[in-house]
Amino acid sequence: MKKQLLILACFVMNVSVTQAQKKLNIDSLAQLLEVWVEVPVVTPGKTNQEAPSDAIVLYNGHGLDAFHKKDGSPAGWRIDAEGALTDIKGAGDLITKEAFGSCQLHIEFREPAEIKGSGQARGNSGVYLMGKYEIQVLDSYNNPTYSNGQAGAVYKQYVPLVNASRPPGEWQAYDIIFTAPQFKENGDLESPARVTVIHNGVLIQNNVTILGPTDWVMKPKYAKHASKLPLLLQDHGDDGNPISYRNIWIRNL
Repeated sequence: MKKQLLILACFVMNVSVTQAQKKLNIDSLAQLLEVWVEVPVVTPGKTNQEAPSDAIVLYNGHGLDAFHKKDGSPAGWRIDAEGALTDIKGAGDLITKEAFGSCQLHIEFREPAEIKGSGQARGNSGVYLMGKYEIQVLDSYNNPTYSNGQAGAVYKQYVPLVNASRPPGEWQAYDIIFTAPQFKENGDLESPARVTVIHNGVLIQNNVTILGPTDWVMKPKYAKHASKLPLLLQDHGDDGNPISYRNIWIRNL
């Protein structure tokens, strides 16, 4: 009997040792998949609309120091009493003095409350990433036009997944994640640009591949350019009422 108990005790001990060894081996294997690096700390804004601590604020209602015209002269748009940045028709596009590549962009815009024009002539503007790749800005609330030219379209390339437009006169927002294209030394395209767009909290472009610079007439075709270029806000030049912007900030990625 004692011998049997001794054998049983040894068996239980061996099982316990084996289980402990297995746990040790599993823990060791699990640790092989762990990554320990210092992750930068960014302080977010009090709301998702406010700029985080590492953002570059391009416009916050006070001055146009971040922008100029194509010829380098001072920006010609106006700042109204509530701090909105409003296009003056014919004043020319706004171009950032600083250049950007891959980025996260937050920008708010307001289509004019007084409706004038229709289709592409109603509250038309555009956010040109790197000055070449346009995310369309348009009053698309009950305003039919070609689908790849409505609000949130990658102009003439991608129709937005849904129309998330608010009525004219209400503030709206784009949150854009942009990956800049990469080129080889010989000028060939290495990787195309990609973009995700969230319109008023709704996903409308889901990491789509941009086919090349957006254009009204020409088919898109890449040509080698700098890794960073200025952001452009379009003065469309139509007869419709002017659009306004506010709260523009950007993060380099």
